Amino acid sequence: MKFTELEQLMLKREINTLADIARVLKTTPQAVSNWKARDQIPYHIVAKINASINKDSNDSSLSINMGNSITISDLLLTLAEQLKIDPNFLRSQEGIEILSGNRIASGSDPLSMVYAGHQFGTWVPQLGDGRAVMLGEVLDKNNKRYDIQLKGAGLTPFSRMGDGRACLGPVLREYIISEAMFALNIPTTRALAAVTTGEIVQREENLPGAILTRIASSHIRIGTFQYFAAKDDLKSVKQLADHVIDRHYNGVEELENPYIYLLKKLIKRQSSLISKWLGVGFIHGVMNTDNMTLSGETIDYGPCAFMDNYNANTVYSSIDQFGRYAYNNQAQIAKWNLGCFASSILPLIKKDTDASIKIAKELIEEFDDIFNEDWTSILRSKLGLKEEYSKDLDLGSRLLQLMEKDSVDFTNAFRNLSFLSDEKNKYDKDFNKLFADKLAINNWLSDWRDRLNKEKIGSKERKSFMLSCNPAYIPRNHRVEEAIKNALNEDYDFFNKFCEILSHPFEEQPLNKDYLNPPLPNEVVLQTFCGT
Repeated sequence: MKFTELEQLMLKREINTLADIARVLKTTPQAVSNWKARDQIPYHIVAKINASINKDSNDSSLSINMGNSITISDLLLTLAEQLKIDPNFLRSQEGIEILSGNRIASGSDPLSMVYAGHQFGTWVPQLGDGRAVMLGEVLDKNNKRYDIQLKGAGLTPFSRMGDGRACLGPVLREYIISEAMFALNIPTTRALAAVTTGEIVQREENLPGAILTRIASSHIRIGTFQYFAAKDDLKSVKQLADHVIDRHYNGVEELENPYIYLLKKLIKRQSSLISKWLGVGFIHGVMNTDNMTLSGETIDYGPCAFMDNYNANTVYSSIDQFGRYAYNNQAQIAKWNLGCFASSILPLIKKDTDASIKIAKELIEEFDDIFNEDWTSILRSKLGLKEEYSKDLDLGSRLLQLMEKDSVDFTNAFRNLSFLSDEKNKYDKDFNKLFADKLAINNWLSDWRDRLNKEKIGSKERKSFMLSCNPAYIPRNHRVEEAIKNALNEDYDFFNKFCEILSHPFEEQPLNKDYLNPPLPNEVVLQTFCGT
């Protein structure tokens, strides 16, 4: 919608000045001035105007042309339909009131969950959903259960010293990155909607408030188990474990010891998840035990980020001052967290404490081998290898070392490698120019090509395979910040476009090549923030 269209519409209602337009639309005159300068109205404002027109008038001639711009609802149409939720209902006044926490949905019995946790290694006996309210569960088209939760909905019994609110920036960050993770085929919670509240949330400065509607297979965390275990409430621990087994692990209660099975499966899921994180350069930032789910989904996108130039010790989180949750530490932290979970269910493994500890320790120690296998598999795929050879991990590690030495962009290196063939071709130049040490990278390419000769697939098939494993588009930190900055000025056009690009991360998008580029020196984001 053009600003001139808005002006014409307002003139029909005898609204003549920018200040009057701002008052009617409940925004600031500066925001309206920005729209005028761009001659473009943000989609969410257009939707608000249309809703007002539909409510107050039957004159269809007043309908506004919204054009072909991508919208939040459009992007998540498939998710809504999967959950058997009518997208038109979400767009309605009643739907918006539910998503903003101003109305309880029919059949909903809202609750906030309690849990404990080790935060940066320090034990905290009671945490919980300090700013989240779960509306309930829904069954999707496949009869699978999903939780629906509002994040930023206000005070809960577990808010502690917080206000229970969320700022627009962190809400949009979680929205962007969780949906990008889904598109990257990584298990994750998802975002159904983000709505502004019209409230001001006080942090280091006054910021606009917002609420995220989060979808998850469940919100049960390792910290959930820790809370009841710390209270010696074995009955609740068992009840919780039985529920998790039934919900997430195909109901194997009939096994001689389903709790050993649960621990084994959780170890495998977490190993697989972390290896997938590393495969796209993702750094969670706050891998506390209360931020690790029993479902194996990524949850709680606070100071998370995707790496640009490869460095195994990369940290973005402003609160991770000692690098506990650095990129290369994530696997060992997952192992540590799994040990905390095992400690919580020890009485369920064996009645004899010593025997239970022995079994749990043996299982946890298996994590290293399991992760090594999973990570090697990820690296093989990124290198275009389907056969298994003993030196594949070494081959992949050598490339990562060269990338670190020359500060090479992680995503672009693997994407460009995907276009190379068994023999030198025109794409070698694009790949080589990423590296300063030409001799070293050419030696590596020679070894890589020797390894390709052991594969049974041809160049064309391998290229297609590698392009499906190595994304072109990730939510780069500087672009995420750009989307947030624009949104704070009530301009969601970039946000919508960015989300659309990220929804097809493995596809070539000729019109969006600028989004392949790492940040310029003045665009580099050094720190990310939690938002609480």
